Amino acid sequence: MKNIIFAFALILVFQSAHAQDEVIPLYSQSIPDSKTPPVGYVEQTDSSGLISQVTVPTLSAYFPAKKSSSRTAMIICPGGGYFVLSPKKCVEIARAFTEIGITAFVLKYRLPSDQIMKNKSIGPLQDAQTALKIIREKATKYGIDPDKVGMMGLSAGGHLVSAAGTQFDRKVIENKEGTSVRPDFIILLYPVTITDPQVPRTRENLIGKNPSPSALNFYSTNKHVTARTPPTFLIHALDDDVIPLKNSSLFFDALLKAGVKTEMHLIQSGGHGFGLYDLKTKMLWFELCRNWLTENGF
Repeated sequence: MKNIIFAFALILVFQSAHAQDEVIPLYSQSIPDSKTPPVGYVEQTDSSGLISQVTVPTLSAYFPAKKSSSRTAMIICPGGGYFVLSPKKCVEIARAFTEIGITAFVLKYRLPSDQIMKNKSIGPLQDAQTALKIIREKATKYGIDPDKVGMMGLSAGGHLVSAAGTQFDRKVIENKEGTSVRPDFIILLYPVTITDPQVPRTRENLIGKNPSPSALNFYSTNKHVTARTPPTFLIHALDDDVIPLKNSSLFFDALLKAGVKTEMHLIQSGGHGFGLYDLKTKMLWFELCRNWLTENGF
């Protein structure tokens, strides 16, 4: 009964959800390693809400109605195969986090493109690290604890978040202040974590059609998990026909071997791209995630 009431409350949140509370530009001046966009390269949003050709990355902030005692923040990275961004479900999830007292930020990051980037393979990671830097440096303003800033990624956004969780020592942005760009925890929903031929679009958009073996290895984030990788929560549907389950299972195995606190849930059905709950079974994974966050002090 408790879960049913919680699920109903979240549905009401979706129905009453409104625009973000604040939009935060990631860069006040020049964007790192950027090139002048060619004529016609302008951000677009189609009728289904998919965003393409991002040139001005931002964070859309969603704040709890009441002051939060947890002071936790969550940066949510949409999926879309590094070709488009699909933020709709991220906004629903962000609103659900605010209902449990967590401040949420949906990241509109630049998509890999040789037209606007000098090195397209690091563009999204630059935006992810900049987002972490901004939130920590403005922690007082937003009423959050700089040591409780996590990241969530869906699909290709999961690749970006898993990269942020394994490559935080990699300097891809200017950081004179020395602000940590390591997430304190990460949550991965049906993520891409390995660069294999079964997910060709995501791989090709990030590192090209004919990447070198070293690039394939480097961008397979499961191969770079260490004891310093943040605590990680994963969920994946067994019938996901877009992102194979091994993307989650290999990352999970690497976490176990490294001794990282982790939890993974597999659901029988749900396919790819589900939001707060599996559309077939109505299983509310969000409640499992909430319990995990509580158990780990977030």
